[in-house]
Amino acid sequence: MSATHYQNHSEDQRRMRSPEGFDMEKHFNDAKSYITSTAGKDGVNLYDHLVKCVSRLLTEQPRDSVTIFEDVSKLARSQQVKPQEEPAENTEHILAEEQKPLFEKSDNAEELDDEALQSPLPHILEQAYYFEQAGIGLGRDETYRIWLALKQLVDKGQYEKVRFWGKIVGTEKNYYIAEVEQNAEEEADDDDGNEETSENDDAKDADDEEGEGEEDPLPKSTYKAPPPVPKEDRGTGVNKHTYYVCNHPGSPWIKLPIVTPAQISQARLIKVFFTGDLNREIKSFPAYPGTEKNYLRAQIARISATTHVSPAGKFKFSDEEEEAEEEGGKQNYQENEDFTGAPLSELVHEDMNGWVHHVLHVLPQGRTKWWNPNENVDKEEEEAEEEEDMKAAAPGAQPEQGPPLLTPIGVDAEIQNTKAWTAKISSNLIPQYACAFVRSNLWPGAYAFARGMIWENIYVGFGHKYSTTDYRPELPPLPANEYTDLPENIETDDPTPEDEAKARAAEHHGEEGEEEHEEEAENEEDDD
Repeated sequence: MSATHYQNHSEDQRRMRSPEGFDMEKHFNDAKSYITSTAGKDGVNLYDHLVKCVSRLLTEQPRDSVTIFEDVSKLARSQQVKPQEEPAENTEHILAEEQKPLFEKSDNAEELDDEALQSPLPHILEQAYYFEQAGIGLGRDETYRIWLALKQLVDKGQYEKVRFWGKIVGTEKNYYIAEVEQNAEEEADDDDGNEETSENDDAKDADDEEGEGEEDPLPKSTYKAPPPVPKEDRGTGVNKHTYYVCNHPGSPWIKLPIVTPAQISQARLIKVFFTGDLNREIKSFPAYPGTEKNYLRAQIARISATTHVSPAGKFKFSDEEEEAEEEGGKQNYQENEDFTGAPLSELVHEDMNGWVHHVLHVLPQGRTKWWNPNENVDKEEEEAEEEEDMKAAAPGAQPEQGPPLLTPIGVDAEIQNTKAWTAKISSNLIPQYACAFVRSNLWPGAYAFARGMIWENIYVGFGHKYSTTDYRPELPPLPANEYTDLPENIETDDPTPEDEAKARAAEHHGEEGEEEHEEEAENEEDDD
């Protein structure tokens, strides 16, 4: 090593050990620590951002890198993935936890006997196969979960028959509906109407007691409100079946209450979307007597009465029903053992006589069997002329009638030159393996299929009836006119003292004249 080289090497070592070299290295480390520790709201620091920008420039190597550096920086900022906060409630996780019991095996799953296999649980996967051929269905995955949910319902109760009624779509949650027939007597439901009536009666009694204590009681109205239409008992009419609903497969099944005629009548006057909350108050005009669960039950009754159909010949009336036709119409039917299936040509014919209604028609009164509002009038009131006049003028006294059971759907009323039903075949290419189905044009979402001995109904929709015009809510009634003063009701001025004196004098002279006339009459009788 030469003397000059040794001298330069020693100079570099002294420079590195000098305070200036040590300060430069410290400043570098401090600067790097600063740009790595400084971060924005999104959690990205300046060091990582510069690394992304420089890496992109080195990868693409643009000619005008200085000019586009700001654009590269903005693009890098926009592409930065913000750290996602964990949601307070993971809806998918909650749904999975609720549906987890659907896939758990029961303890006695291995011990299956003939009684265990005889279950009212329907084979809805087989039914879904035919519905899918007609372009209808909920998907295989959802259908299978519904099947497992129905199994839970069957395991918890004793039912003669269970079927999947359909699905009503809501704005927040949906309704999955199961229709059951029970073989045991159910407990009586709480009658809210009776409670309200008793409260009103108590209030009226209190008013009467207060009126009796007053010296000058106020006049009482003689108007009597018409009696409310009684509801049909469970197991009859519109309450023939019991319905359970849940918001999604896996959630608890909730039994819907029985429906009243007032709820059905008011449901025909309003149009409300479902939300999925059974306890929600229905805000409409006219006011609805109940919550969303009552409105849902009323819509189920209306849809079932109009759209539940079956192939002609599947059911027949018994001899007892044939005799009872003259009394009140046929109410019940039974399966026809001789039925071997309807041919496809009859099920898809234009006259629609291959399908019949097997649910009773709901009358305008809100019942399937007309109730006479004058049957409970007392005999004494019937003899009174006023009561007879009121009965004669009472509206709705004429009996209401509807189409009987097992009426062909071809006679249903048209909707502005459009038939109420549309019948089609699932496949024209292979008709020997196809099924026939009908679609309701009055209640969009109601379908029925039939193939051989297999048939079923389903409804998937919003629960609204089709209307040819825009929905217009009923307007409130017009205000009453002002009372017109008649001549006999005009208040007169008080008499003056002079008029009162003249009236007293005339009254006194009138009394004296009457006394003289009586004395003359007595004298004449004595002379005779």
